[in-house]
Amino acid sequence: MAARVLRLKIGVALFVAASLAIVLLAPSPVVPATAYEVGSGDTPLSIQDFSLVPQSLRDEADELATELFGNNQQKRQEFTSQLLGMYLVAKDRDVVIINNSGGWGWSSIDTFPYGLDFAAGIDTELTELGYSTLWLDFYRTPKTLNGCLSESMLALGLYPSKARDLASRVEFLTRHIPGIRVILTGESNGCTICNSAMHILKDNTQVYSIQLGPPFWNNSAFSERSLVLRSNGIIPDSFSQGNVFTVVRANLESIFGISQEHPGNILLYIGAPGHDYQWQHPGVGSQIIQFLNKYFTA
Repeated sequence: MAARVLRLKIGVALFVAASLAIVLLAPSPVVPATAYEVGSGDTPLSIQDFSLVPQSLRDEADELATELFGNNQQKRQEFTSQLLGMYLVAKDRDVVIINNSGGWGWSSIDTFPYGLDFAAGIDTELTELGYSTLWLDFYRTPKTLNGCLSESMLALGLYPSKARDLASRVEFLTRHIPGIRVILTGESNGCTICNSAMHILKDNTQVYSIQLGPPFWNNSAFSERSLVLRSNGIIPDSFSQGNVFTVVRANLESIFGISQEHPGNILLYIGAPGHDYQWQHPGVGSQIIQFLNKYFTA
């Protein structure tokens, strides 16, 4: 097991080295992420009329934007507009759930196979516990080559600015909306940004995380306010457990038309048995409900 993990890490390291070389020759991939209210289509959360928000919040949002994006006025304005937009839609809710998709990080929760059931299950439980909810998709990557490279580096912990972006937004909401709670949800690669943001927010007791199938090299179990699932209760997740042999075998069998006993994939195309977290699986929905009842029961 250790030898297989070492070989995969060496391969990944070589890929990252090549990626870094490309990034050094390309424009900076540091751009603000984009937040969307789930179900709103392709309209990002942002405001143009800043007078809707108290001046003190506008000033603080500007300061955060400067910390993250320096002298780039366009990026600072984009971040500030989005942050204040998030504040306005969240200020009358009890719980904000910010979803971080797998893959390259530019997908909505309703585009991965079990996303809608996952969201409905959590939303139903929180509603029954008496909370009003707001669901946001956090698109952390633009659909560009630099976006893909920056996401690869994020997955390996080499590109922390995306986590600072997310954590800054969460800290802003919890500081200025009394009693609000935030749940960071992530699937596959999306767990990496959740885990990094939770490290930054480790002292913020209003923030929680639910992570489905993080990469095997990502240690996500440091916080008691984080639920990290590496198995769906039927079969261990080969990607999250680092079982390289199982992943390779599954893809070879797929090439030769042999059907897979246990579904699951990475980046939509790479087969990974067990990397499949449907709500009805015995190790998924019931575990999440137990977690929510532990922290959200009055």
